[in-house]
This record gives sequence, C-alpha cells and structure tokens, in this order.
Amino acid sequence: MLQWFQSNKNSTPPYIGYHTDIHSHLLPGIDDGSDSVEESIELITRLQGLGINRIVTTPHIAESAFPNTIKEISEANVLLQEAMTKAEVQIDFRFSAEYRLDDNFNEHYLNNQLIPFPGNYLLIENSYYQAFWGLNDLIFRLIIDGYKPILAHPERYRYYHNDPEAYDKIHNLGCKFQVNILSLAGIYGKDVKQAAYHLLNEGYIDFLATDAHHIRHLNAIEEFVATSEYSKILSKVNLLNDSIGSFQ
Repeated sequence: MLQWFQSNKNSTPPYIGYHTDIHSHLLPGIDDGSDSVEESIELITRLQGLGINRIVTTPHIAESAFPNTIKEISEANVLLQEAMTKAEVQIDFRFSAEYRLDDNFNEHYLNNQLIPFPGNYLLIENSYYQAFWGLNDLIFRLIIDGYKPILAHPERYRYYHNDPEAYDKIHNLGCKFQVNILSLAGIYGKDVKQAAYHLLNEGYIDFLATDAHHIRHLNAIEEFVATSEYSKILSKVNLLNDSIGSFQ
C-alpha cells in the first residue's frame, strides 16, 4: 500500500476525469486537513494539474471534533484567497462543508445556517461507528426543503458492508453518493475498496472526489488515476461533478 504515497515529480499527472472537485479539506488550520496556507496552495495547484478548475472545499462541521462556524470557515477562506492572489493561483474556489449528522447539524438546519453548494447540493456524512438515527427521514425532509443531499463516501461506513440493501434504500430516496478515489485505490483497506466497487457496479457512484487532506493523498491520487484500473472505472460512471450549477 505504501507505493501509493510515492510521488513521481518527473511525470505529468493524468486527467482525473472531471473538472469540479466537491470534497476536500483545503482551508488551512480548521480541521484535519491542510495545516498551512502553503500546503493548501500546493494541494490546489496539484489538483489543477489533474484537470480540476472548480473546487468546492468542504471543511468538517462536526459537533464533537470540529464545531466550525460559518465565521471561522469564512475567515480561513479569506486567508487562503489572499494567499492565492499573491501566488497568482487562479481557480474557481468556493467553500461549503462536510456536515456530520448530529445534534449540531440539526441546529444549523433548523436555524437556516447551512452552507450548500451551487445548485443547493449538501454534503452530509454519517459517523464511522453507526448510521445517523432517522437518516432516511432526514434525507426526505432535506429534499422536500429543496436541498440535494450527497452522502459522503458511503463505502467507508463499514456497518453497511454486510447490509448492501441499505445502499439501495438510501440511493432510491434520491440521495446521491460521493465515492472517494482513494477508496477505489485501496488506501482505506480491501473491505472499503470492495464496497466502493459494489457501488460502482450498481451504478450508484454519482460523484467522485479526492477528499484531499494532505500531500500524501495527492501523491496517491496522481499515481492511481494514471492506471488502467482507473480508466476502466471512468468508463463505467456517469458523473454529476460538472453539473452542480454555476459558481456565480
């Protein structure tokens, strides 16, 4: 597995297969993603090298670990945007959030404090230990209220691995699925890769994303997207990444 984290600086990164990345942790210093403005700039420029020209970065908002507010996220974005301007990095860059489904999310939802993507998409995630109680009802309510929920990396929730019908129920409700490229590469383990391929074969991959947190992730992604395995994956998916709506 360590081979995925070896960088080959002498090769040109291949095209990742879409132009809009919808899941990453690029704002510096506010969650478990980028530690610094300098790291954020490197991540962004390397994403550009893969063909990305629009980014919706998605810092965690999670009650127990990262209780970020719109103010804190906005301030980190201003800091990064100023650094991008100074470094002459030009890219359509916006922020939303990766919302952990918890009491904090319910409060944001009830108080109309959510930060959706263009097109009113909303990236949500379960805990890794158990699914959110009432998930299906919540998805239904979000859709009724005009949101388009996207479940982040469903392949990583191991409690679904022995219950594939759970995927059917969630997706059939109208919730889109975003799968991590790193999952398909096997970075999170064989069981997660197997689950990602199950979603691929069922036609349930609506979005691919980097979920980039740090440079090691970009090293792994650059190597994997150059493989014939990744080319075969792209031939099987009908991605919605580039149809999320205008950034203007």
